[in-house]
This record gives sequence, C-alpha cells and structure tokens, in this order.
Amino acid sequence: MTLLTRRAALNILLLGGTALAAPAVFAREMGRGEGMPWKPFTGAVPYYGTGTERFFTAAERTAVAAICARLIPSDDDGPGSTEADVVTFIDRQMAGFYGRGQTWYMKGPFAKGASTQGYQSEHAPAMLYRLALSELDQHCQQAHGAGFAELPVADQDAILAALDDEELTFESVSAKTFFDLILENTIEGFFADPIYGGNRDMVGWRYVGFPGVRYDYRDFVNHNGSPIQLEPVSLTGGPGWSRN
Repeated sequence: MTLLTRRAALNILLLGGTALAAPAVFAREMGRGEGMPWKPFTGAVPYYGTGTERFFTAAERTAVAAICARLIPSDDDGPGSTEADVVTFIDRQMAGFYGRGQTWYMKGPFAKGASTQGYQSEHAPAMLYRLALSELDQHCQQAHGAGFAELPVADQDAILAALDDEELTFESVSAKTFFDLILENTIEGFFADPIYGGNRDMVGWRYVGFPGVRYDYRDFVNHNGSPIQLEPVSLTGGPGWSRN
C-alpha cells in the first residue's frame, strides 16, 4: 500500500476544493440575474418573492382585480380572489423576473404553437398584460362607455367568455393568450403560499382544507383521505399573509 505524502494529500484537497467551488461560481453567474442562488455572510438577502415592487398602474391594477374577481368570484360557497388579494400576487410577479421573462428564451422566430407547448408570445408576461389591458379598456370604452371594472357583472362575464372563446380579439397581442395567462396567474395567486402576496390569511388553503407547509405529515400518513383538522401554516411559520 502506498502512503500519501503530505504534498499529494494537499494537491488532492486543493483539486477537490476547486471542483466543488466551480458549480457554485457558475450557479451565481447563471442564476436569475439577481445574485441567485444566495450565499451566506455576503450581505445579500435571498429573493423569495416578497418584494414590494409594483408593476401595474392604478388603472391597470383596478382592471386586473376586477378580472380576477370574476375568474374566482366571492359567493356563498366561499371567498374569492378579492379576499385572497390575488391582484397583489400578480402585480409582484409582473414586477419581478417572471414578468420580465428573464429566464426564458425570448427571441424569434415566433409562431402560434400548440396548446401543449406552453407560453409562445413574443412579449414577456408583464408587457403582454400592459398591451392587453390597454386594448381591453379601449374595447370596453367603445362598446360600453366605461372601463371593465365599472361594468355590470353580466357584461364582465360576457367579455371574459368572448376572450376565452376567441370571439374578442386584440390587434397588438393575442387576447386568448392574455385570458389563459391571467386565469393561470389568478389560480396561482389564490393557492400560492401567502409569502408571495396572494392567498391572504390563507383563505385559499382554508377553503380546500390544506394545512399548509408544515414540517411533515407523518402522523397523518394513514388518514385515508379524511380531512386533516389543522390550522394552515405558511412559509413564514404563522397565519399572517405578509409583513407588507
């Protein structure tokens, strides 16, 4: 058996350290463009979606809130998007890397893809919202004399149905793509962890009986589908929806 010399041992440690360090270096360079992933003791706070940035104008925010309120309405069965403050979730998402399409390939050529191919617009989500909301307001003003949020519920539902059925189209963006995106974002905001701005007071989780992101559920492995009677807990560890 050949014994390692001190020099050989140091060389192995140095080479191993370099190999282990390289992925971390590449990860910092190839992250989301905002210093991710986070390194301890560097003075940088990790980004986890709770920024106070805003994207929507006051008028856009009002329109988005009204659309969300019809997609998941509040009724006798339970709370809806309004109680969950879904508009804040969407606003923060549009202000962040998701809204900018920062981690996506956003160069041409652009073509209408199949429904299984995911997001295909040439515009990042935030710009898609901005352009679509502008055209939606123009349509509502011309056809009804008021913005979407000021219309009767029946008219709002008819407009959303027309977007979904591709009976109402826009010039600058796909109205159907916009409808599909805001529907998806509304559902995400209603059920996502409150740390991201929606699901206020965990109303979405309470509605479906989800106990939240607890440490584990080993005590309930054999619950056989019966409800788990536990107060929901968010990533913040408490019932509060957000510090903001």
